[in-house]
Amino acid sequence: MLSWFRNKKIPDIYLYVSHFLDHFIILVFAKAAYDAGHEIGLTYGETIQVATLGFILFGIASPIAARLADIYSRSIIMVVFHFGIGISSILISFSHTSFHLLLGLSSLGFFAAIFHPVGIAMLLETKERVGLRLGINGLFGNMGVASAPLVTGVIIFYSNWKIAFFVSGAVCIIYGILFALALKPVDQSSEVSVQIKSEKFSPGWKQALVALGISTTFGGFVFTAVTFLVPRYLELYMEDLLLSVALTGLLASLVYAISSFSQVLVGWLIDRMSPRKVLFIVSTGQIIFIYLASQFDGYKLFFLMTLAVCFVFGQIPIIDAVMVRYVPDNWRNRVLSMKFVLNLGVGATVLPTCSFMLEKGYQLSDLFSFLSLFSIVIVLASILLPSQSPALNGRKFYKEI
Repeated sequence: MLSWFRNKKIPDIYLYVSHFLDHFIILVFAKAAYDAGHEIGLTYGETIQVATLGFILFGIASPIAARLADIYSRSIIMVVFHFGIGISSILISFSHTSFHLLLGLSSLGFFAAIFHPVGIAMLLETKERVGLRLGINGLFGNMGVASAPLVTGVIIFYSNWKIAFFVSGAVCIIYGILFALALKPVDQSSEVSVQIKSEKFSPGWKQALVALGISTTFGGFVFTAVTFLVPRYLELYMEDLLLSVALTGLLASLVYAISSFSQVLVGWLIDRMSPRKVLFIVSTGQIIFIYLASQFDGYKLFFLMTLAVCFVFGQIPIIDAVMVRYVPDNWRNRVLSMKFVLNLGVGATVLPTCSFMLEKGYQLSDLFSFLSLFSIVIVLASILLPSQSPALNGRKFYKEI
């Protein structure tokens, strides 16, 4: 039976929706946590602790998923992904104790870890318009983040948190069936298939991976810090406008939604310019607009913060687009999994670092000034990226300088 799913291909749109579901399903609990804890008899803090293992597995299980994809094929593991997150979510809906909740959330985190190393590698099997397609994929993922609290909140309002998990899980399973049916055989004799099998590491790949590692590390810190701090920052520095907490929350969501489209624009640029140049421009924009956002309040702050987050989000597709030019197809699962683990590790340091600085008397605006300094390192990483001889990117040739 499994052999039928082995080594298949699928249209990009199916992978985009999978990315949406991955981020959506992992954040259902963020909105449902209070209600779940209240019913089970836990405080909000205790409920968050129950979810910790699941969020850790969301990152550290990535290498396991990558290895399984190498053994059984990406298409098989992606089918497992949809059914895994769907069944886990439904099991969570039947939780009556903290232990049941722990098992369900841990299972969900484990299966949710599959998409980034396996789904993105599957997307990168086709090299045409890599940048644009990665940008659209990132947009779908961010929309999953943005819609999870809204959809979950509506379901809880009309029903309860268990129904929110049950419905979400059922949708994932139904979509998993559609995904499996949409898989098509790969023509092993095709030119693309032959090129994939003959791929090798490109010259300068070690230097490129060092540069990408630096960009991932410092970019991951900036990304996590900005996405976590923006709602509170708008509450503090737009208070003169007498906005309610609910309205500032809506403005924060608007910042994220608008900024998500920057990934599509950056992806489009990657297909027409050297990714090295694009990374340099994007990281320079981070320095300028993160710093400017720390200097203003009111509507000027909202405008500058939106631009700052656009540049922060815009970096996301660049790393994968550069990686695909240096790393052969049979290594991409592993490289992507290590990138995601690195992102998780860096992200875990953000809250303790911010807490430490605030306890030392720094203001939230000072933290944003500090983040702009981190972006300087990303600029240096873009300079470190090696030059390449003329290379095919989609249907265009260009020379990186």
